[in-house]
Amino acid sequence: MPVPVLDFSRQYAEIGPEMMAAVERVFSTQHYILGEPVADFEREAAAACAAKFGIGCASGTDALWLAMASAGIGAGDAVVTTPFTFFATVSSILRAGAKPVLADIDPASFNLDASHVETILASEPSPRLRAVLPVHLYGHTVEWDRYEDLRQRFGVLLIEDAAQAFGAAWDGRPVGSLGDAAAFSFYPTKNLSACGDAGMVTTSDATLAERAQMLRAHGMRRRYYHDEIGWNSRLDTIQAAVLLVKLAYVDRWNERRRRLAANYDRLFRTLGVAEAGKIYPGSGVVLPTCHPRATHVYHQYVIRVRKRDQLRQFLSERKIGSEIYYPVPLHQQECLKFLGYKQGDLPESERAAAEVLALPIYPELRQDEQQTVVNAIAAFLG
Repeated sequence: MPVPVLDFSRQYAEIGPEMMAAVERVFSTQHYILGEPVADFEREAAAACAAKFGIGCASGTDALWLAMASAGIGAGDAVVTTPFTFFATVSSILRAGAKPVLADIDPASFNLDASHVETILASEPSPRLRAVLPVHLYGHTVEWDRYEDLRQRFGVLLIEDAAQAFGAAWDGRPVGSLGDAAAFSFYPTKNLSACGDAGMVTTSDATLAERAQMLRAHGMRRRYYHDEIGWNSRLDTIQAAVLLVKLAYVDRWNERRRRLAANYDRLFRTLGVAEAGKIYPGSGVVLPTCHPRATHVYHQYVIRVRKRDQLRQFLSERKIGSEIYYPVPLHQQECLKFLGYKQGDLPESERAAAEVLALPIYPELRQDEQQTVVNAIAAFLG
């Protein structure tokens, strides 16, 4: 039987009636823009993140821009981030008017390497380096204590890219409450997902929150009075209604993802194809890591393997889904060549892009389907 990389129909079968009822309530009230479900979701989602304020917006991409713009990051500033992430992380820095400065990743976690960030901050002491934008990639929290240390030593702002990590935590502190602000995406593939584009900024800074609310609505504090040039980036009321339904389930869904990840680990080890204690693949598979102080939500279960592209084709022929996050590091993207990076500048990101493969993982995935996936990979590896 096919094993899809993601199957929306299974979640809908579980909570479809609740979602439809929530959407029907929006139609019955006729409040389509910033209706009551938006305020309710902002309050409840912020509380789940242990943040004081949640500001809903139109997408995760807008949330990244909104978080930076609200924190005062703009022309003449620079922001340090990772090249091994979705395009929006860097494009949002550019949209804010700032310059992206790229540091390499830790090869075990794939997250931004704080040591590389420290080297950049120490070698270029300048007020231009205003912020660091770490990404909690695949749902695995960065080593936050190291970023707190950088904030104390260099006076930088910390903006979390938490697009893939709703419910993740560091030492029990939820992402979304760690930095000066955080950006979430609720794109349909995320572990907390809308039925279209949606995003949110979280913060405990009242001034930043108020400015974010203003910027998302054309720079208005009062209707038709524009204090700044903002943007039209309001969270749609229908999407907020759907997200409110799903918010009640996300903790149990995340726990299910952790159990599925543990089962993948067990299956790979049982078949003898896991590369024990290795960072880079040899003849087998390098499994995902999780820092002992982090709470991982396994938005993706990502392995490292040689001959990745051949393996993906092998799985596709057997109707087993997979995905590559991400095949081209951002410093090698055609439209970002003007940043001035060249092949070899960020070697860990470049190597990861050639070896990573995301396997099916979602709360409704069955263990027999996981066995099918692992058996196929073991067969490919011989």
